[in-house]
Amino acid sequence: MTISKEVPISLKIHLDNMKNIIEVQHLKYKYDHHVDDYILKDVTFHVKQGEWLSIVGHNGSGKSTTIRLIDGLLEAESGEIIIDGDELTLENVWEKRRHIGMVFQNPDNQFVGATVEDDVAFGLENQGMDYQIMFDRVQEALDIVGMQDFKEREPARLSGGQKQRVAIAGVVALRPDIIILDEATSMLDPEGRLELIQTVKKIKDRHGMTVISITHDLDEVALSDRVLVMKEGQVESTSTPSELFSRVDLEDLGLDEPFTNQVKATLLDSDFQLPERYLTEKELQDYLWESL
Repeated sequence: MTISKEVPISLKIHLDNMKNIIEVQHLKYKYDHHVDDYILKDVTFHVKQGEWLSIVGHNGSGKSTTIRLIDGLLEAESGEIIIDGDELTLENVWEKRRHIGMVFQNPDNQFVGATVEDDVAFGLENQGMDYQIMFDRVQEALDIVGMQDFKEREPARLSGGQKQRVAIAGVVALRPDIIILDEATSMLDPEGRLELIQTVKKIKDRHGMTVISITHDLDEVALSDRVLVMKEGQVESTSTPSELFSRVDLEDLGLDEPFTNQVKATLLDSDFQLPERYLTEKELQDYLWESL
């Protein structure tokens, strides 16, 4: 069952007043310089400080390439990426990457510590942080993701959901301005996915972080403030989750039909009178109670 929400007017006004922490302008990229086809074709969008932006689209639409360019893992052929007011360049890429935390699809590729606690502390140790400050940050991060009782465990012996929580704790301990989730929930079961994204939302709200998530998961999309749809290397549209879920071509975008849309279709076939727009679960329940 999918959690859905409208973006409140107050939140829209708040986001409108926030500065752009990321600006992507006319980005073009191709992996093979010997071919004419571009993976990204004149991609332009922005991310507000403190918002959650979901990026959706079919595999091959350019989602992961875009965030790898933002994180400096790839270099664009043309266009600009501006992070917190500064254009991303070869000279400042390492400094800018300190402001960004990445969580990938397979957390096993990120583990380096012998225990959960060691792994969360690894990035802080590399920064030469004072021991007491590092210890406090690690404990806080483990508390936030609910992994304090597992801090002496080997990461390899954890479940998939627990591994992702540890990976997120390692990012949170670094206190980045931006967290990027690259299909971070795709290997989890539905319950594990929901728990993980609710944890991320708690972290976002607690520390005022900006979240960008590459996803196909409707629960993850529903918790975001805005949704960017990518199609064939271009930005196809930007909308709120509710506006996206009202579209009739979700399958063409690589998304499933929301649960409430499926229920609504069944009810309409039974001659129930319902609004044409997307309904959250609560709104659908209210309409059904009123019609009884």
